[in-house]
Parts: sequence; C-alpha cells; structure tokens
Amino acid sequence: MPVDGSRRLGDLPGTVPVLIAGGGPVGLAAAVELGRRGVGCLVVEPRVTVSTTRPRCKTLNVRTMEHLRRWGLADRLRQRAPLPVAWSQDVVFCTSMTGWELSRFSGVLGLAPEGDRFADLGQQAPQYVLEEVLREAVEELDAGRLALGARVTDLAQSDDGVDVTIENPGGETKVVRAEYVIGADGPRSTVRDRIGSAYHGGQALRPNFGMVFTCPELNALVRHGPAVQYWVVNPSAPAMLGPLDRAGTWWAIAFGVDRETGEREAGTIIDDIVGRPVAATVVSTDPWTARMQIADRMRDRRVFLAGDAAHLNPPFGGHGLNTGLADAVDLGWKLAAVLDGWAGPLLLDSYERERRPVQERVIAAATANMRVLSTELLADNLDNDDAAGACARAAAGARIQKTKKAEFHSLDLVLGLRIDDSPVIPAADDDLAGARLPHLALDDGRSLYDLLGAELTLLVLADHTGWERVAEAARGRGVPLEVVDLTGTGCASRVPAALVLVRPDQVVAWSGPRSPADAGALIAAVRGER
Repeated sequence: MPVDGSRRLGDLPGTVPVLIAGGGPVGLAAAVELGRRGVGCLVVEPRVTVSTTRPRCKTLNVRTMEHLRRWGLADRLRQRAPLPVAWSQDVVFCTSMTGWELSRFSGVLGLAPEGDRFADLGQQAPQYVLEEVLREAVEELDAGRLALGARVTDLAQSDDGVDVTIENPGGETKVVRAEYVIGADGPRSTVRDRIGSAYHGGQALRPNFGMVFTCPELNALVRHGPAVQYWVVNPSAPAMLGPLDRAGTWWAIAFGVDRETGEREAGTIIDDIVGRPVAATVVSTDPWTARMQIADRMRDRRVFLAGDAAHLNPPFGGHGLNTGLADAVDLGWKLAAVLDGWAGPLLLDSYERERRPVQERVIAAATANMRVLSTELLADNLDNDDAAGACARAAAGARIQKTKKAEFHSLDLVLGLRIDDSPVIPAADDDLAGARLPHLALDDGRSLYDLLGAELTLLVLADHTGWERVAEAARGRGVPLEVVDLTGTGCASRVPAALVLVRPDQVVAWSGPRSPADAGALIAAVRGER
C-alpha cells in the first residue's frame, strides 16, 4: 500500500536502493523497471491522487506499448482506455467541426498495423489512465513503494550514497538515504536544480490555451466522422481538439490564445471550433507555451535526470511522454544491473551518451511539426460554397498533405532511433547493433519479443555459430543470459545475422555471423567493464 506522505513520513524507510523524485509516468515507469527485478525503490510524488481533469499526453506510441507488453500491462491499459483503437485511426483537418473537410490522414500514430513491423499497436489514452495503471503496477511489486503527498526538497551526495530530504505539506521532513536517485520531477525539477544542471534551448513566441470541456451534443454534430484529432482551420478559432471518451468529454488547444483571453472567451472559442453555438462546460484550463530545451547534463555521480526534468519538446507528434518513458526504461534496467552486481560502471555512463542524441532528434522533429499549425494554414475563401471555396480547399488540402504527413506517420522516427555512440555497444559488421531488434511475428502467433529474457538474450539463428562461447563467457562473469534457439524457423531468413545479443530494452547490443574469438571481451564490453 502507498504511504500517505501528506500526513506522516515516519513510515518511510530510512534507506532505499533507488529513490525516484516524481511519480508521473516517467518516475512510475522507472519504478516498474526496477521493481520487476527486485530492486527496492521509493517513488516520492506530491499528488495524492491522479488528476483526471488535465489529460496532458494522449498518444502512447508503439514503442511505449511494446514496453507495456513486456511488463504485462498492455492489455490492462487498453481495457481502461476510453477510446479503443478500432474507434478511429484518423486525423481530420476542417474549417470547423460542422464545416468543410480540408484533408485527412488515416492509419496515424501507429494505430494501424503495418505487417509485423511492431509487436503492439499504439493507443490513444489520457495520461491519467497510464498513470493509474502504473501506480497499480508499482503497488503490486514487493520492491516498489509510493510516498504520495510529499515532495523532494533537497539532496546531498557522498561517495557511497545520497541523502534526500522529503517534506510534506505540514512541514514535516525526513531524510532518506539512497544509493541512487532519479529526478523525474518535471520541468521545475528540484533534483535538476540541486545537481547544478540547467535547461538550454528556446521557446516559442506564441502562447496556446489548452482546455478540457464537456459537450454531450458534439459527437452528433461532427460532420467528419470519428477521429483522434481534428485540426480546425478558421480565423476565429484556429485550434486542434479530440475526444477523451465517447461520452462528450473533449480536449482542445486554441493556438495563439493567452491565458487571460482564453479564460474570458473559452465558451466563444468552443462555439467557433464547432461552427455553431453549443452547450459546453469548461472542466479545466491549461495555458502553455512550447519549449524546446534540454538539460546541459543528465547525471551528477549518483543522481540522474529523466523525462521532462531532462528535456522538453513541443507536443506535436506526441513524442514527449514516450521519450521520457524510454529514458526510464534505459536507466531502470541499467541501475538494476549495477545494483544486482552483474554490470560495471560504464553501463551507467552510457545512459546520457545513448539518450541525449535521441532526445535531441525528438526535439528537432517536434519543432519541425510546430512550423505549420492551423494558424499557418489559414486562407481566404475556405468556407465559401462556390468555385473559389473549392479551389481554396483543394490548395489547403495539398499543403496539409505536404507539411503534416511526417507528424502523423512517424514510425521511422519512433522505431528507427539508433544508438550510434555507446561505450557498451561494440562495433559490429552489420547494421543491427544499436538498433531496436527487428520485430517478427512467429508462426504460432507470438511475437519474437515474447521470447526475450528479462536481461540479456542471445538469439541463435544458424548452426555452427559457436554461441556456446558467448554463453560460457556470460556465466563466467555472472551475467544473466537467456539463449533462444531459432534455427530452422522462419526468423533465420529475416534477420541479417546468425547471432544477435539483445538487451532488456530490446536494443541489439551486438550481432555477427558467429561468436567472436574472444567472447569474454564481448560480454565485458556489453556489461560495462572499464
């Protein structure tokens, strides 16, 4: 059971292997990654309950769903998601919800299958659904513990640990000693501040006004059919919106609207988005300005940063939470390996080396997506019911297809992020090392990913490879390794290597036609020996 840190801190442990500041999706994901391996962790989160009025992220990409599958949580999340994948896989551009359609993208955001390219479809779900599922998962783990209603206010490092000060709203404090600390405490991160790290980058000049509203009649009024996003292109209310459920709850972002204007004119903005007056109730508001920033360093000795504490990007494309969750996966298994004693110090050194290039690429892609929003698509005559209107809509549709396709069909980015520079990924003779393991659907209907072990996995795809040398080298160093024999299967002809060494995060650590002569050196490199 979680500790109610808002009332008492005395029930918290005095020491813990890993303390996680921040219990949003990133911090909770790190706790799941650690706790499944039996590594004790304490998650300190100021919110006692998950907020359901500010959904924040709505897109869980296929990579995030592959991790949830690995944790045994994918089906649970899909059952909780208000919108099933089958409900819609479209994004619509229109002059209003009751106006003209300008363009449409189908099969977006990994919501439609593409052969066996990935193990799980993406999912549209409010962030609070993911948080609730992850909270439950942490509570179910013997090694996981939540301290809700408290926050990390300070930390001090020594050679063998970190003293973390936790405080509740009543002013009570307690110092917990941790071997390692993960700062997943968001944009205003205390942990980032305490290690002397700072954001670098810029922010957009234009404000945006987010809100959640209920409008039970809107589903029946929409002229364009179901969609996961509607982009409204009209001068009165350039915006984007989408359903949070099928009962009339919607999220919306009005572009170029500041806090004061949005609070004062929210009802009028909704009417203009719909294209006619409607009975709507604003549930919450969330003014924001896009930021393109990354911390100058993500580690100070025993303290690490992940998620929004380390990097921020515009939300267009739905990459932010998914990138942060991937941070948590990378850092979680590596910390567990070090604490379990089978990995060396270079493995932790690899965290920032591997993640920073990914984060920078995601920031660049999201920034590119932001260059053309509804405000940039405005044009004369779009709502005219005449030849001029038809011409204007055709031109707008062509521009939308040209400028926005990459935002909604981004699997090359999501699945193709490759680690090119890591101290724990040795050079190989093919293109697999550092990439996500190519996904394959097996003849019996299972995913290749379902065969992978909890730690390192050696896939054997051909005879006479000398794989036994790799297995023996791992045993000799106490490195957990599962060997999966795929010789004689259809996989062998579809993977361009005879041996593939796969990490817990489904990234290929090494591949080759046969075991290297010095298999011990290979295992030493992958486990991060100096």
